[in-house]
Amino acid sequence: MMPLKNITEDLFVQIIDALQQLSPAHYTNKSSLLSGASIGQHVRHIIELFQELHKGYETGAVNYEKRQRNYNIEQNKDIAIQAMHLIIDEMGKGNKDLQLISEYDGEEDSNVAVATNYFREIIYNIEHTVHHMALIRVGLQEVSHIVLPATFGVAASTTKYRRLCAQ
Repeated sequence: MMPLKNITEDLFVQIIDALQQLSPAHYTNKSSLLSGASIGQHVRHIIELFQELHKGYETGAVNYEKRQRNYNIEQNKDIAIQAMHLIIDEMGKGNKDLQLISEYDGEEDSNVAVATNYFREIIYNIEHTVHHMALIRVGLQEVSHIVLPATFGVAASTTKYRRLCAQ
């Protein structure tokens, strides 16, 4: 579990470092490059999937579509930063079988349930976070001159591949 917690923490530290350099107005700015979404909305989305996984650990079922939308997270970067710290603090659990619930047409009677486990869902959330970090990078470039690490929003496999190509 420690490697997954460490990977998540490393990603969150990158996001937190960027947010601490960002003005509140830029955090909530609706970006034309992000189809009208804000950096805050992308950060909220990342956080809420991890929060839903934490709830699912307790109940045995994860349904990302049923997550609570906390709009304070997308409006206030300090609340987002606190939420990321809390997620890291909560990540010390052992692996556990879970059910992943999806409602592709929005109707509860047509739910799809598949077997998964906590560690697998953390990996999904890590990959999901990297994807949204790539979008956040685009949004940051539109509103600020923050210098980001070269790996911000880049999948680990891409980073490894680039290193191999450079040799």
